[in-house]
Amino acid sequence: MSTIHFIHPPGYKELTWNKKIEQAALPKRAALTLSQHTGAPSEPVVNVGDVVKTGFLIAKSKGFISSNLHASVSGKVMAIENHPHPVVGFFKAVVIESDGQDEKAFSSSGRDISGISREEITEIVREAGIVGLGGAAFPTSVKLNPPPGKKIDTLIINGAECEPFLTCDYRLMIEKPKEIIQGIYLIAKTLGVKEVIVGVEDNKLDAIEALGSALFMVKREECRVKIVKLKTRYPQGGEKQLIKVLLNHEVPSGGLPLDIGCVVNNIQTVFSIYEAVCFGKPLYERVITVSGDCLKEPRNLLVRVGTPIRDILEFCGLDTKSDAHKIVMGGPMTGVTQYDLDAPVIKGTSGILALSMDFIAKGRETDCIRCSRCIEACPAGLMPCMIGLAASNNRFDIAGPYDPFDCIECGSCSYVCPSRIDLVQLIKLTKVKLKKK
Repeated sequence: MSTIHFIHPPGYKELTWNKKIEQAALPKRAALTLSQHTGAPSEPVVNVGDVVKTGFLIAKSKGFISSNLHASVSGKVMAIENHPHPVVGFFKAVVIESDGQDEKAFSSSGRDISGISREEITEIVREAGIVGLGGAAFPTSVKLNPPPGKKIDTLIINGAECEPFLTCDYRLMIEKPKEIIQGIYLIAKTLGVKEVIVGVEDNKLDAIEALGSALFMVKREECRVKIVKLKTRYPQGGEKQLIKVLLNHEVPSGGLPLDIGCVVNNIQTVFSIYEAVCFGKPLYERVITVSGDCLKEPRNLLVRVGTPIRDILEFCGLDTKSDAHKIVMGGPMTGVTQYDLDAPVIKGTSGILALSMDFIAKGRETDCIRCSRCIEACPAGLMPCMIGLAASNNRFDIAGPYDPFDCIECGSCSYVCPSRIDLVQLIKLTKVKLKKK
């Protein structure tokens, strides 16, 4: 990856660019799946019939890489059962029937954090069930507690939001810049870093200005925060790609950012840490973008985890008679097509798209023409065509040496392929098959 390759798909961000964050309606029933994050699923600590408040702990982390789960509504636990899941099909979930009161299990009044320690911040983040909100949903407390011998010298805040359609992070930077800057200082204190870089693409100049003004107002001496304007391109928001652009350092194959002294956090993750540390608020809601050409009113919404996709689409005016061809959770490049609208929002949900055939690649798949466009587009420096060719012939042993596990699944290869070969899906299949060996 000595040279990073990028592509420039249409952004379609104008649909929600100027839509302020709104509070979505409380779901009548919230299905909180126990698989909300990277790592081991949570273990339920409530029983059917229990009455819970919003923010009440309903499932505990199970293992080092795992996360706590909290009720997103107040009400009664109606079931702990298999339920549609937006990523893995079905998974066990705690189903809560809302009483409509939204009574909180925590005090939302601010608290003095002037003397808070690194250890206390990490513990608060762990207890609050905070995970990476950029998509991977990796437990944040693990990132804040690097193993012995791993010296972290740079904190990178990812404000790129390069995925088409999505504007939720952009709106948060516009509307909550001071809180984001305060969250950055909390993370920097926890990691003991002196250098912080906030990367924001240049199609968000007003967000850069808002963060700069907030930084001026709450500037502190313990570390240096620099806001960097990036060119608008995809997939610049990938951890390894962002590190390469900002620092010209390369994460080794199979390695992690902490291997080269970096920690990367997403804008919404930073905001969630601020809320947890300053107000004791667990992660039970997040901002998502609801967009697409089949909606009457695309929006940026603050949505409770566990809300059914159906409820959100109805809130944004999905016309049941429309020609919606696909409902996608996430963005069009990396998102997952939904087969059941009863599947809920999870912590890693960044968007929900309702798309017509106008946004779907047309034409049938044909044989690879060896044009190498996928190689030129790959930001990880891989040869997607060779992995895809091996996978389509069930020769996963041949695919292995082409480093499929370095693929970040950005979808660039599939996007540029003139033969309409779904290369990213073939690479995902290769990973699954090789893991089973």
